[in-house]
Amino acid sequence: MGFDEEWARLRAAAAAQRTAAPSEPAQPRQGNPPPAEAFEAAGPHPAAVASEADSKNAAAYAREGVLERLADFRSRVLLVPLDERGGLWTSPFGGIDWICAFTGEEHLARFAEARGETDREWPYRRLVGARILDEVVPAVDFPCGVAWNPAGPEGMVFPPLRGFVPDKAALDDEGMQ
Repeated sequence: MGFDEEWARLRAAAAAQRTAAPSEPAQPRQGNPPPAEAFEAAGPHPAAVASEADSKNAAAYAREGVLERLADFRSRVLLVPLDERGGLWTSPFGGIDWICAFTGEEHLARFAEARGETDREWPYRRLVGARILDEVVPAVDFPCGVAWNPAGPEGMVFPPLRGFVPDKAALDDEGMQ
């Protein structure tokens, strides 16, 4: 399932949760509004509690989806383009270099087409996803993440953060100093 399909599925599930428990119709307000103390004593509005619970469920569901995609990436043999010196080719974006990894030649060709670089050769090396994250990213001396199938709808990025790369390479763990 591609990223767009997964995102649509998550949005549909969240919408279904919101409509599963219809709220009572609002009653017209009569008289003076209650004092502010009444709101404080009553606690949070039930809709706010439900929204918070829905948000936590949606976040847990999304996290599970990311972990599944990460496990899939780690188990695959991927194509990683090489630069003119034979090293792994990276693409700078947002102040970080990204190692681009592709599931197959068709994904790499789509990337070359999106960049307008179909006229040049794209030599590549085959690497297992786990090796890219666990060995290659920590070995470079600059902040580096991994972009998986970056020109397609199923693309995903693994930034240099704990949980994706070893702590010593993670930017959120002061690893890259």
